[in-house]
Amino acid sequence: MKRLVVAFALLVTAACSTGPLQLANIQIGRSVNPDRSIASITTQFKPGETIYVSVQTAAAGKGSIGVKWMYQGRVVAEPVKQVDYNGPASTEFQMQGSGGFPEGDYSVEILIDGVTVGTRNFRVIAP
Repeated sequence: MKRLVVAFALLVTAACSTGPLQLANIQIGRSVNPDRSIASITTQFKPGETIYVSVQTAAAGKGSIGVKWMYQGRVVAEPVKQVDYNGPASTEFQMQGSGGFPEGDYSVEILIDGVTVGTRNFRVIAP
């Protein structure tokens, strides 16, 4: 009986533990839905807009999700969030320019547990 209880406890622990995060999708845009997905997807922004990226993961998992916001090949910011999800989820990051962004080409690189898993390019253009 004791072995049965131990085996059951190990089974429950294994079922509840989460594995590594797995990328499902990357969205970029102007606004965010309540579930942290992007409401208004675009790759062109005006200098004064807030730019959002949503990193969507496929299943339960825990670890770190980070982004590298880049302008003309230079890193502008590198925020990281520690997450622990019980199922598919979205993690949102945003970039705001206090005086507006310079026009030009930008990119955002997505990292899961420090490993690059994708990149999205976007532009800032004058209205």
